[in-house]
Amino acid sequence: MKLSVWSSYYWELTPEDALKELSAHKYAYTELSDEHGDQLLHRGDPEKIGAAYKAFADDLGVSMPQGHLWLKVNLCDADEDYVVTTLCRWLDLYYACGVKNAVLHCDSRSFPESTVFEEKVERNARVLRRLCRHLGDSDMVICLENLPVPEGITPVVATVDQLKTVIAAVDNDKHLGICLDTGHLNLVAGQSQRDFILKAGKDLRALHIADNEGQRDQHMMPFGRGSIDFAEVLAACKEIGYDGLYNLEIPGERSAPLPILGYKLDYIRNVFAYLESTR
Repeated sequence: MKLSVWSSYYWELTPEDALKELSAHKYAYTELSDEHGDQLLHRGDPEKIGAAYKAFADDLGVSMPQGHLWLKVNLCDADEDYVVTTLCRWLDLYYACGVKNAVLHCDSRSFPESTVFEEKVERNARVLRRLCRHLGDSDMVICLENLPVPEGITPVVATVDQLKTVIAAVDNDKHLGICLDTGHLNLVAGQSQRDFILKAGKDLRALHIADNEGQRDQHMMPFGRGSIDFAEVLAACKEIGYDGLYNLEIPGERSAPLPILGYKLDYIRNVFAYLESTR
């Protein structure tokens, strides 16, 4: 596995300055965040801007094999054509940046209260089929992230079984995979990080590593106040042969001066080295 921190750790910086900070603290990998992706998209042609940003990253020795697509998208919005067209621009940008695993949220909310699980799955699958067709012969994979939802809303992808149900409905193994968000899973009663990883198996293509106390999505670093066993997470990932990013998504750690943010990155790197050495 490769240690990574998403670029939005430096969300107040430009996409270029964020990479400079990560490189300065010896990070060779990052997940391109939604915030920085949005900034890049506003600069012009996705493929040209993406290629230029990749060249900048290459010069720094930083690569972006993982990226988070449009974070606030409602995948099943009534204007489906707008959603698909917009997401295709994101995919084009990210592919040009070197992203191979693009994280996306399915939609549990854009439905009448009476909508059953099966209908929600099919509506999400319909949009995902269109996105997969856009990817054509490329080797990019859309990684569907596990998402808890408030009580009273029927979830679509809160568990690994639900994620696999959506993937089966799309029927496109080439361009679909799973992203485990450890913090999200910790908020769903009865769910085990190890069981999720083992059941995801080869479909696990991306990780969002974050801790919390089990009540809300605090996005904290491992080994603080949170309750997730990250040694177990790492061991399970190794058991299935996962070789992607061990990517920290930790906006709960961002309220600090720039030098302190750097010290936290140094700490994270040492913690990861310790975990690796014990397995």
